Amino acid sequence: MPGAFYVTTPIYYPNAPPHIGHAYTTVYADVLARYHRLMGHETFYLTGTDEHGLKLQRAAERAGRHPKELVDEMAGVYKRYWAQLDISYDRFIRTTDPDHEELVKWALEEMRRRGYIYKGRYSGWYCVDCEKFYSEGEYRVVEGRPYCPIHMKPLEWVEEETYYFKLSSFEGSLRRILPERVYPEYYAREILGKIDKEGLRDVSISRPRERVWWGIPIPWDPGHTTYVWFDALLNYLTGAGLLRDRGRFERLWPAAHHVIGKDILWFHTVIWFSMLEALEIPPPRRVVVHGFLVNRGLKMGKSTGNVIMIEDLLGHYKTSDGVRYVLMRVFNLGKDVDVSLELFDSIYNSDLADNLGNLVRRVSTLAIRRLGGRVENRGVDGRLEGAVERALEEYHSSMERLDVSQAIQAIMAALREANAYINETKPWEKSDPTEELYTLLEAIRASANALQVVIPRAAQRTAEALGFKLAPPQPGLGGQEAYTVRDSPILFRKVK
Repeated sequence: MPGAFYVTTPIYYPNAPPHIGHAYTTVYADVLARYHRLMGHETFYLTGTDEHGLKLQRAAERAGRHPKELVDEMAGVYKRYWAQLDISYDRFIRTTDPDHEELVKWALEEMRRRGYIYKGRYSGWYCVDCEKFYSEGEYRVVEGRPYCPIHMKPLEWVEEETYYFKLSSFEGSLRRILPERVYPEYYAREILGKIDKEGLRDVSISRPRERVWWGIPIPWDPGHTTYVWFDALLNYLTGAGLLRDRGRFERLWPAAHHVIGKDILWFHTVIWFSMLEALEIPPPRRVVVHGFLVNRGLKMGKSTGNVIMIEDLLGHYKTSDGVRYVLMRVFNLGKDVDVSLELFDSIYNSDLADNLGNLVRRVSTLAIRRLGGRVENRGVDGRLEGAVERALEEYHSSMERLDVSQAIQAIMAALREANAYINETKPWEKSDPTEELYTLLEAIRASANALQVVIPRAAQRTAEALGFKLAPPQPGLGGQEAYTVRDSPILFRKVK
């Protein structure tokens, strides 16, 4: 029986609509989920919104609204964007969901019972936007004042009573676990280097209710609310069904893959793995870390003003497939990627319009004109069959390595071979081009089966036009008895 695959995105802070930085992560996780479903694995894809904390509380107060009203509205905004991008999540979790609040309270009680939570006082420089304290050496100094290194805003000095989590107790286990669970592995070395340099300090996990009332109350002390990151990380257990469906949790959790950007690596490794050990739950199978999308030399973000908006790309390419494809074509787990509309257009025109789209249009037109649309199986030309089979092998190997971009490029290379094959064999000059057109249709079918996880609409449209059903991509051509080609679609129009 095929195994399970559990994939998550970070839950996004809904203080503004998502941009392509959010889409970069979310589409990537969606492609992985679609692939594993296609291959017959029990698959669960979790995304959602992180809805507590001081930043949202203040935003609501400025707007004269209750935070719940604000997050209800913004959760709807995120769901609409993900629908436009054909994100196939199984659950959209919100940290205001009753089952999540129940789990957070349970986890706090368990950690306290096991001696990992104690009361103390905290003082330090705090960034409201990050919902994080910064120690000396972590923040920037601008005109003598500490500034957040991410948002470049002044930090606030906070001194208050708090509950601490004994993070310092877990250094030994973190050193053992991190290299096995963080991918690519050099991100684990980065975190271990930080531990070597700074050590591990116990972390504040509550805020006085009089300052931050918009949060989950500490179960034994309602005068405190739960620190937003401590609350948010536990969503992965809620989504897998820890308290509500133990059987599903036990199937999914060993296959958990957290997809994150590198800016939240510390929280998702040091703090999260320690929380799990405190609960006697094993770490996730992998934390999958990607670099940033960079525009004009800076990480894309609202504060830098260099954001490319999702709606702009959807309007530009007229299809979710175009947006999904260009983001996945540049996807890189190891490096930041410098992107621009010009780069996206070059990829879109070359791969989708000139390569895939051109091939489908030419082959379907020839099949209709020369054979009335009916193309029988008279054998497969080995000159193209080998290229397609090698591409499918590379595709599956790359997907198993979580390298979506390389998987795409393997299929695109096979399609370029198919375009060269049609130019070389010139089926329009033959009295009976059945073998050539059948070979080409088989190459298109194999490619559509592989690419359906990235461009689902175009793959389905191709299948309907050429007369086949989408299926898991399998090696070997010649599996279709005959094609009845009904249409010559223009899948992607070139952009200028």
